[in-house]
This record gives sequence, structure tokens and C-alpha cells, in this order.
Amino acid sequence: MAMSLAACGGGSAGASKDGKVTIHVQAWKGGGAEPANVAEINKAFEKAHPNIKIDFEYITANDTYVQKLQPELLGGKAGDVIMVDTDKMKKWGASGYLADLSGESWASRIAPDAKPFAQADGKTLAMPMELIGIGLYANMDLLKKAGITEVPADWPTFLADLAKVKKAGIDPIALPDKSGWTGSSVFQASGSTTVYQKNKQWDADFLDGKASFNPDWKTSLEQLKTLEDKGYVNWKNEIGTDEWSQGPQDFSAGKSAFWYQGAWQVSNIKKAGFPVSFAPWPGGAEGTKPNGMLFSGTMWGVNSQSQQGDAAREYVKFWSQNENLAKYLEAENAESPFTDGTTPEATETTAFTTAFKEGRYRILPSNSWYAAAAETETGSRIQAYLLGKASAARTLKDIQTAASAK
Repeated sequence: MAMSLAACGGGSAGASKDGKVTIHVQAWKGGGAEPANVAEINKAFEKAHPNIKIDFEYITANDTYVQKLQPELLGGKAGDVIMVDTDKMKKWGASGYLADLSGESWASRIAPDAKPFAQADGKTLAMPMELIGIGLYANMDLLKKAGITEVPADWPTFLADLAKVKKAGIDPIALPDKSGWTGSSVFQASGSTTVYQKNKQWDADFLDGKASFNPDWKTSLEQLKTLEDKGYVNWKNEIGTDEWSQGPQDFSAGKSAFWYQGAWQVSNIKKAGFPVSFAPWPGGAEGTKPNGMLFSGTMWGVNSQSQQGDAAREYVKFWSQNENLAKYLEAENAESPFTDGTTPEATETTAFTTAFKEGRYRILPSNSWYAAAAETETGSRIQAYLLGKASAARTLKDIQTAASAK
């Protein structure tokens, strides 16, 4: 299929008379609210490669991105280099739209934990750009008003701190969940400690039929309900609030002591002017240290139909080099996906980065049972549970069914 697609020809129009070529790069980072230092890296690439010009196109993430690129790939009109995540890599790779990058010099440097998320059918189809954390934000100014000096590391301390900030007249925590993402993500973040510290091989055991969500994930699910039972959140209100627009605005405005989101928001939240801390979800027993939860985030793929394949591969190679990728990781507050990579240090992310360096982390299995469809279904089922429309047992059974779907 790749041979017939290649005949269509994708990306930018070829070389000019002076031998210079232009490559078309499409991404959902590098514009909007997440510039992510992409413009700086592209400028450095053009300086280092004077014969290659970059035609960069920012496209809004999620449905908008897929709805634009899917027909462009089908029609042979998509960019020479396109941003993907694991889900898109698998789908577009299976359709023959992505070039095999297994032979590139950077492919052998991908960390063993990150490698499965960039590969399909034994081929490396994308260059991972990051391993990015998702966890708990804390407004340290508001915590200080309640007499709290450190971000909680375990569940009992977290509940005690929420009680303190509430008593101080501060909204304890915001968990906006309109799309169902926050509920399902907190469920996963809690499980990263409560499930995976007991069984690091849980994913493999589940896929082999040796483990199940009930009872393994019962504690993670019940933590969400406990937050409302103790008066720290109102899930009916949270499910009516958008996690991607209203959520960041409210936390930046200082409306709650805690909030839950990805590390990609740290740079924006810092602009609010108060000290902020980003840490793993404190879901474990008293005295334990939490596992951080990582997502195999953005990656670069090369369009198999590109007429500028060599230049496109050179662009991806440039991004794989530590001195260039570090600028992106710094903006994203993410960890390096390479064995010899450099993970930027920041005061705001010390708690999370420390967990990563100590090996206390788990990567979301977005390449197996927790792919996009299962994530969406899990979020919907958890919303029903939080609104009192389903029991914990029913919810865990439904999640098991969604995760088992082929």
C-alpha cells in the first residue's frame, strides 16, 4: 500500500532552481497557547541547514487535527513531517502513511520504556519527543495560608491538607471533567501507585487474563468518590466545567489550592505569578512515596508519500539531538525519551522529576489496553459513577469490558 501511496506525492512542492527544498511540517504544538519553543528549534534547524526551509503549520489538537490530516493523507497532500501520538502512529502506520524510521541513527537511543510507544509491527514509525507527566498542581501561596509547607505525598496527608485549606476558606481542589478526561486520568494516576507498586507487571497480567480491574483498581475509583463524600469537590459541577479552557483559567486565577492536569501547563501557570508545584497524585498509604504517571506524548513521523524524504528525515534527526530537544522538553516540563537524554530541571516540577529519577513512575499503556477508545469509554463510565448512576462494581466491570475490546 505504501508504494501506491508514494506515487501520489505529499508535502511541499519540491526543490527550487537554486537547489533549496521546503518541507511542510504539521503539528498541534508550536502555536496557540502551547508554542513549546518549536519556532526557536525550527529557526535553529534552518540555520544549520541553509538548503532546507520549513513551512510550519500549527493545527488545533485532537479532533480538528485528525479531521484535517486524515483526508490530506488519503489524498497525498499531508505534510512531509507530521506530529503523531501513539494512537495516530498505530492507525496511520497501519495504513502505510508513515515511513519506516528503524534505520535512523537515533532509533537505537530510544529508552526501553519509551520504545514500544514508537513502534508497530517491529518497525520504528516515529521519533518520541517526550515522556510527559500528568499529576497534581498546588498553589503554594494558598497552601501556606492554611499552614501547609509541602505538597502531600500520600493519601492520608492529602485528605488532611484538603481539610486544612477548606477550613481556611479556600476552595480545596478543582477537577473539571466535562469531557471525562480528568476523572479517567486521576483514576489512572492513583492506580500508578496503588496498583503498580504492588504489581509492576499488571498490564502484561491483564492482557494475559491473569489480572482484573475488580478488585485491583477499586481503591483508585473510590478515591474519586471520597473527595466528594468529604466535601472537597462537587462532581456535578466539575462535570459541567471544561478541563481544557476553564480549568487552566480558574487555577491561574487562584480559585483553588489544588488542580489536576498535565505538565504541559506548567509554563502557562507560572505566568500567574504565584509559586506552583507539580507532583505525582498522592494516592498511596501513609508514609509511602507516590509513583509519577507519564504519557508518551508527541512524536514526529515522516510521511511515506513525501517527495522530500531525505530532508524530512534530517529534520527529525535534528530534533532527536539532545541540545535541540532540550528546548522542547524545557517548555513542556517533560522527561527525555532517550537513554542518553537530558531532562531539564525546574523548581516547579522537582517532586515529579525526583520520582522519575528514582524510578517511581509508570507510563500509560496507550499502546495496548488504554488506547483512545478505552480512555474515552473509561471517562464516560467514571462520570456515571461519580453522578451516582452506577456502582463501583458495575463501573469496574464496564471499564474491564472497554479495556478488553479488540
